[in-house]
Amino acid sequence: MFKLLKTTKAGIRLGKLKTTAGTLLTPFYLPDATRGFVKFVSNTTLRNTGTPAVVVNTFHLSLQPGLEVIRQAGDLHQFMNWSGPLLSDSGGFQVFSLIHQNKSWGRITDNQVEFRSPIDGSRQELTPEKSIQIQFDLGVEMMVCLDDCPPNEFSRADLEKSVMRTLAWAKRCQLEYNLQLKKRKIKTADAPLLFAVIQGGAELDLRQYCTQELVKIGFDGYGFGARPIDHDGNFLEEVLRKTAEFIPKNALRFALGIGTPEDIIRCAQLGWDMFDCVIPTREGRHGKLFLASANRQELLNRPRSSYQTINIKNKKFATDFQAINKDSQLAELQNNSRAYLHHLFKVGDPLGAQLASLNNLEFYQELMKKLISIES
Repeated sequence: MFKLLKTTKAGIRLGKLKTTAGTLLTPFYLPDATRGFVKFVSNTTLRNTGTPAVVVNTFHLSLQPGLEVIRQAGDLHQFMNWSGPLLSDSGGFQVFSLIHQNKSWGRITDNQVEFRSPIDGSRQELTPEKSIQIQFDLGVEMMVCLDDCPPNEFSRADLEKSVMRTLAWAKRCQLEYNLQLKKRKIKTADAPLLFAVIQGGAELDLRQYCTQELVKIGFDGYGFGARPIDHDGNFLEEVLRKTAEFIPKNALRFALGIGTPEDIIRCAQLGWDMFDCVIPTREGRHGKLFLASANRQELLNRPRSSYQTINIKNKKFATDFQAINKDSQLAELQNNSRAYLHHLFKVGDPLGAQLASLNNLEFYQELMKKLISIES
């Protein structure tokens, strides 16, 4: 259950989300544990970064290790040894990206998505009903409806088709969700939250129509679907602002796939509550570290000035013996030097990717704490 407690002068929504696996304060960020793990980071260490919840991927987990293995473990919590809240996305974004990049990989119909497995090439089908069934099998606290996720270059006519298919599939997801609650004898108090996804590209009227129709169906939260940039790479700030305003105040607002620290800060001020992205760990694996600036008052007005990034692989760090991050709460980042981390990347040892990822995950969680406390 979500309760909005306060909206700050900057527009940040401070709220409390109670799940059966723990309570989350908004705004919050979810690292991507796509296949049941955050790359190069153990779940024990992940908890030490202040990470309260993670997002997993329905599409990938259903293919490998497969639902039978997860069922035998009990559920995904037990399989991956994670006691905190889990959010599963529908898998639609990955499947649609696969097909839009290469039509030979599958096709999208009004009834379902048909595609070839990227693992073994076997023929697979994903329907709204199957996506919901899989997410129930995973045993997550938050799940997302299957939606039609279009690329940025889609025409107005194609965006309209995407919206209508998204709405039809949302209805089917809601029906299957209610059927699964009854079939599995899950009490209302223990039911997972169900999110619908708002499509419409950069067309505000389509975003508004999609939101209004989804609200009529009724969901616990609503996500911003597709990429938050236009085909020229411009950030869709006005579209994100208006879409947030279209969503009822008492519902969670999920900015899927967002993003960079400055985009998260901007979107939090636009009224979005939840964020997930691969940036902190993906960038960490390539040697990019996020470090907070001492100038905290710039956080809201000049987000990009509130932090800096360094590439630890640069030669200048070869003899930099200061701590990786002297302000960190993690012993690994306090007690190891930047020169040592540079060396690890130079020789290709995975410990380097782990330490850099830990730094970035902690940075993101500290950023969310600042957003919660800066005006409260």
